[in-house]
Amino acid sequence: MNRRTTGRTRRLTVAQALVEFLAHQYTERDGERRRLIAACWGIFGHGNVAGIGQALLETGRDRMPFHQGRNEQAMVHAAVGHARTADRLSTHAVTTSIGPGATNLVTGAALATVNHLPVLLLPGDTFATRPADPVLQQLEHPGAGDVSVNDCLRPVSRWFDRITRPEALVPAALQAMRVLADPVETGAVTLALPQDVQAEAYDWPEEFFADRVWHVRRPAPDPAAVAEAADVVRSARRPLLVCGGGVRHSGAEAALRSLSETTGIPMAFTQSGKGAVHHATPTDVGGIGHTGTAVADALARTADVVVGVGTRYTDFTTASSTLFAAPGVRFVNLNLSSADAHKLAGLAVTADARAGLEALAGELDGHRVPEEYVREYAEGRAAWDREVERAFAPPPDPSARPTQAQVLGALDRLADGTDVLVNAAGSLPGDLHRLWRSRGGDYHVEYGYSCMGYEIPAAIGVRLAGRGPVWALVGDGTYLMMPTELVTAVQEGLDIKVVILQNHGYASIGGLSRAVGAEGFGTAYRELAPDGTYTGDPLPVDLAANAASLGLDVLRVRTAGELPEALAAARAATRPTCVHVETATPDSVPGAPPAQAWWDVPVARTATRPAAVRALEEYERGAAGRRRHL
Repeated sequence: MNRRTTGRTRRLTVAQALVEFLAHQYTERDGERRRLIAACWGIFGHGNVAGIGQALLETGRDRMPFHQGRNEQAMVHAAVGHARTADRLSTHAVTTSIGPGATNLVTGAALATVNHLPVLLLPGDTFATRPADPVLQQLEHPGAGDVSVNDCLRPVSRWFDRITRPEALVPAALQAMRVLADPVETGAVTLALPQDVQAEAYDWPEEFFADRVWHVRRPAPDPAAVAEAADVVRSARRPLLVCGGGVRHSGAEAALRSLSETTGIPMAFTQSGKGAVHHATPTDVGGIGHTGTAVADALARTADVVVGVGTRYTDFTTASSTLFAAPGVRFVNLNLSSADAHKLAGLAVTADARAGLEALAGELDGHRVPEEYVREYAEGRAAWDREVERAFAPPPDPSARPTQAQVLGALDRLADGTDVLVNAAGSLPGDLHRLWRSRGGDYHVEYGYSCMGYEIPAAIGVRLAGRGPVWALVGDGTYLMMPTELVTAVQEGLDIKVVILQNHGYASIGGLSRAVGAEGFGTAYRELAPDGTYTGDPLPVDLAANAASLGLDVLRVRTAGELPEALAAARAATRPTCVHVETATPDSVPGAPPAQAWWDVPVARTATRPAAVRALEEYERGAAGRRRHL
């Protein structure tokens, strides 16, 4: 990376220099080179219109493609959707004005950082030279003159800098690219840009604008650690692979499948890991944890060795520390991040997922689990497949409303492996994790931050990354959070498919509320009743009409019999299309199987209402199974 200065310079504004610099940044892994910053999203205001806005105009769309957003949080979600699809080797930048434009980035930044997904944030900032103090939208902090609203982004960014002088851009920009391209460090990166500094001119060294390639290496594991891990796996009679998002980010799918099929060790998948292999792979036992399958969770409870690959072991994966229950269970953790590799007091194998799996497979050459164990989980797979078939089967009466699971069943019968399902929140992540029969690479569920409103803009990002057909699956609650980027999809001719499941409220939290004794309070979209609860008639809201007003073609599905044709038409459509489905309520028609493992949501200790008293008794039974792995 060292470059000698030639003395040649180019006079540009700070904003022009930054955009030109970004146009020359690349990543390379396994010989494949990609643009690190493939495009820039933006909403302009006084804090960036004359700086970054003018620079993007002058640079031109060929060198730095521009996408016009409608909501700043949504623009970050679109960038993250692109980054995940590109295996973190490419992302987008997002520019905003100062004030609310900048603070709207915080939720998206948190999502990116929690999920270790790169995105570059370029919020405008107040004047560095302070000729006007305060300027419009400036936060006046009584105890610190150098604080602006952009400081909200510090705790949710992996790297943060404020460019208060032109020459400070050079080291800051290089650090920003280093973090974005580092698989361990990556997340949201923020360069706060005071609006006066953006427009200031400076003589930049030409070397700053030369093509720069950030090589994404595959760190190999320590041979001694691999040998020790192999010894632990050989000693196990009931080993289990827990496969997280690191498998997919590394492109380790084939190495994982080969190790699993050769040794017979079953694979269970987190929300981020699901989609790494085709569901028909004999050793795939499905999702694990609170939203996992019965077979995967049963194996987890009795596993004597758990091999975690690229997983953070979140509470949904561990069922709030109740799932891995066998006495003396041991953990082997293969992870690029040392912090994650050492979780649960595991034997840490710190390495790239693909390199580590290949090394472990070499050490385990000739090893295979007992055949009775293979027969056991094969029977469990078959039993769960029957549960999926039951949940996915259309209702006997085609004039009935479909359940949410039956909508997924209709999609399952339509998809061919090129489709991508995008989801993030509500009851859908649980149904998808338990039931969806992945064809490999078709599963895009953001559950690290589980952010309502992610789905539609992320689907745009996935489509911009070249995948399709792309389905944004949303409930009515999620749709109402952030439908604005539908306008962007229409403007740019992106043929995303949006499925709105109308169930009149926050169905997932409504169910959880009833389970913890809160009786569904404040979770239904209904008229206010005389007793102050939302238990009146459903609200007269027409989300299909709303989607149509934003420019989508809309297909209304009123019965299960109409569903297959509508989904097929949406899949074939060449412009943004919405399928609106009024689903059956869970209490009226059996839907998806219930949760197969516990999740820790504390229950009121002094409540007197009968529902809360019963919930506390149930909570204490579940909490009794928690353990620390030391």
